[in-house]
Amino acid sequence: MKIIPAIDLHDGKCVRLYKGDFGKVTHYSDQPLEIARTYAALSVDDLHIVDLDGARTGSQQNARVVRQLCTATPLAVQLGGGIRDSERVKYWLENGVTRCVVGSVAISEPERVAAWIDSFGPDSIVLALDVTIDEGDPVLATHGWTQSSGLSLWELLDRYSRLGAKHLLCTDISRDGAMSGPNDELYAEILRRYPDIRLQASGGVRDIGDIARLKEIGVPAAITGKAMLDGKISAEEVDSFLQSA
Repeated sequence: MKIIPAIDLHDGKCVRLYKGDFGKVTHYSDQPLEIARTYAALSVDDLHIVDLDGARTGSQQNARVVRQLCTATPLAVQLGGGIRDSERVKYWLENGVTRCVVGSVAISEPERVAAWIDSFGPDSIVLALDVTIDEGDPVLATHGWTQSSGLSLWELLDRYSRLGAKHLLCTDISRDGAMSGPNDELYAEILRRYPDIRLQASGGVRDIGDIARLKEIGVPAAITGKAMLDGKISAEEVDSFLQSA
């Protein structure tokens, strides 16, 4: 199982939002490059970067910082936030990004994203599907979590499973930044329905125990931001976990 540290960028700084709310920002560092180098010293292979401003506006205002992060470490970078056309996908894949993470456009224009999967390869595209739980049903949110699509996660994944999608990053918005634990039931159901998908669990990870439990469920990868930034998951715990994984 992979542990994927996350860096969220807002105005060029490393921050975390509480449940995606720009009014509830925790500032961690003016030097995200130093944080990336700290993560690169661990046993992890990947780095998850979110351009929060890009996710909200569609304009990647943190592109310069992202390019720095891509070149400064050997980590495989996956980038999300504001990637909404094939030109941006192509640009980032040619400029240090291993996987492009697409969210709102994956919901509103699945055929368009399917064409990207076909053109750039299924390993180059990660579907970022963020949900709120409505009477037990995961409902997709869009535009930096500010809008509800009214569409069920299962409806969209049924479609993408036929279109060749390979990587899925799924976040329960109610858990993100809340340190309340991941939505194990949601992830177990995703794996049951779509056993061939490479799932990345995101949102709510509090400690290494949460990651161990996700491993037991069969989740291939877990993204953690706040827990690592707050020191709730130590470098020693990451190394020990990955060596035994």
